[in-house]
Amino acid sequence: MHKSLIYVALFSLLVTSCGKDQAPFLIQNQNIGSLTDSTQVKDLKSVFENDSIANYTGNNEFTRNINNIDIFDKAGAALLSVSPAKRADSTAVISSVRILDPRYKTKKGISTSSTFKDIQSAYTISKIDNLINSIVVSVKEINASFTIDKKELPSNLRFDRSISIEASQIPDTAKVKYFFIHWN
Repeated sequence: MHKSLIYVALFSLLVTSCGKDQAPFLIQNQNIGSLTDSTQVKDLKSVFENDSIANYTGNNEFTRNINNIDIFDKAGAALLSVSPAKRADSTAVISSVRILDPRYKTKKGISTSSTFKDIQSAYTISKIDNLINSIVVSVKEINASFTIDKKELPSNLRFDRSISIEASQIPDTAKVKYFFIHWN
């Protein structure tokens, strides 16, 4: 009888652990789908075995000295652009990921099709940087940076880089242009 309980417990554990596949489009602190903060460049082909990888030669080098590696689905739609920590090193881990496909979402539903209001409602804004043509809204909680084109801002905020832009000055409807996740 005791052995039967052990076998049932082991079988139950096996069945429940098999059902925990990583959601393919979920963005979390240490992973984006099956891509993790410890994934090496050489492992990208196995992580994205059903997709296409551009700017990567398959050896230890990148083509044309480009550091970014772009991932496309089989239909040719851009999914991600990943940046290795070291150029031309197949053992380098991924240091940042640019999210291109709106199917990739955080647990709180933020994606490339989100607005500033969506970001502000879901997360605490840790920093806003005023750049030449855009602003970068940082969210430390998920190590993310959201780039918003200055065309989305009121005209008095578009041209002066010395202005400190506050969250209250950014329109709720301002659309995300780029969305990055950073891993150290």
